[in-house]
Parts: sequence; C-alpha cells; structure tokens
Amino acid sequence: MLFVRQATTPGMRSACFPADEDADQAGLARAAALARIGRPAWVSPAPAARQTAAALGLVPREVPELREADPGRWRGLPYARVAETEPEALAAWLADPRAAPHGGESLADLAARVSGWLDSAYAEPDAVVVCDAGAIRAALGHALGLGPERTVRFDLAPLSTTGLTAVAGGGWRVAHVNRKATM
Repeated sequence: MLFVRQATTPGMRSACFPADEDADQAGLARAAALARIGRPAWVSPAPAARQTAAALGLVPREVPELREADPGRWRGLPYARVAETEPEALAAWLADPRAAPHGGESLADLAARVSGWLDSAYAEPDAVVVCDAGAIRAALGHALGLGPERTVRFDLAPLSTTGLTAVAGGGWRVAHVNRKATM
C-alpha cells in the first residue's frame, strides 16, 4: 500500500493546525508531474487530499477514516499562537495521546480509527492512499506497534510516499518512509 502525503496547503506553509483547505497551486503542479493516470486510490475527505489525488490522475474513493485528527478550536490556528495562548493545553496534548484539550479528537482516537481501517483494507494492499501526515503516522504506528506518542516523530514531507507491505497471515511491514515521490 502506497501512502502519499497530500500536497501543501497555505496552513502547512504557515505551520498551522489542520483545517479543511485547498492545496496550493505549486503543490498540485508538482503532483501533476507525478501522475499515475487511472489508478484507484483511497483518499481522505480533506480538500487538499482530493485535489492531490486528482492531480495525480488517480480515481479517488473517499474514506472518512483517513481524515486528520479533529483539532477542535485549534483548527487553522498557527502552532506558535496556540503555544503562546494555551501552553498548558498544548503540553497536555503533546504528552498524552488520549488528551483532547482543544475539544476535538485525541491522537489515540486517530490511531484507533486508522488502524481499524488499515486492517479492513488488507484485501487491497496495492492501492494508493492520499491523506495528510497524521493518518500516515497512525498507519506506521499500527504496522510497527508504536503508540501515537512515538509516531509524531516521523517527519513526512508533502508529496512524499510511505510504503506498507501486507504480510501473509495479517499485519504490515514498512517498506519505506518519507520517500520523495517518483510515482
């Protein structure tokens, strides 16, 4: 299974918490250069993920389980601003994967949602998945038996790929992480 991190968004460039926003034109142009016309893909419901899949020439199937964790009231806010205005809440969120001080979804909930989907997707291991970093980190955590507090350490560049290989009898093996997309 090939995960592709969606193209950049204005919020990514401004170091903001995820928001449902469009991909920027430079990222979509780069994605179009990597196109794999007509290949099926699972995509997050995020506009940038759908746009990236289209730019890649993929035939998308939207999967709600692949959306980013809901950042609640932090949606679209710069990380630096949250660190300044709510340092204790941000520290709690970073320290405890079950915490959701922003009123949204915890990283543990994201991990459980993506893990459940990944196990159900085992029958189609050759598909392409287009989503943002949180869902990819959760998939890596599931494959490696790591909790969300450890998977946040994976750096995943926009339009990079992460490969997971299905293992006979169930489970996943990590083929590569954060590889420059050459599709």
